[in-house]
Amino acid sequence: MKKKHNIKKILIVFFSIILSITVLFLIGLKVKLNNFSEEINRIKISNVDLSKVKDGIYIGEYYLNEDVGAKVRISVQNKTINSIDILEHKCGLGKKAENIISDVKAEQSLNVDTVTGATGSSKVILKAIERGLNKGIK
Repeated sequence: MKKKHNIKKILIVFFSIILSITVLFLIGLKVKLNNFSEEINRIKISNVDLSKVKDGIYIGEYYLNEDVGAKVRISVQNKTINSIDILEHKCGLGKKAENIISDVKAEQSLNVDTVTGATGSSKVILKAIERGLNKGIK
């Protein structure tokens, strides 16, 4: 009888520890996600006046942190964005944000909607394009 009672106590302690660790992990994850959302909200994208961008190929990059960032190559000819290539995209779950490139080329503007479910990666790619295009303004 005493042996069963001890096993019960051990199981209660064990599951209490597991529950505590899980709760702490979830709290830490929530804090990290909130911080990430705040960082994403601070990214401001400014439209670049293409009439001021010289013809050429420009590299732009923007890294929010070691896990989220982008490096792009933009080709501009006759005041028009001809191509945008993603050279690097650290995105976690935001791979679908790469579709924003076709919107930028179609609109010839950075003033496009972010990709639903990939807002952070969308903004990072747009910021990288902005930085690249700004290199062509003199």
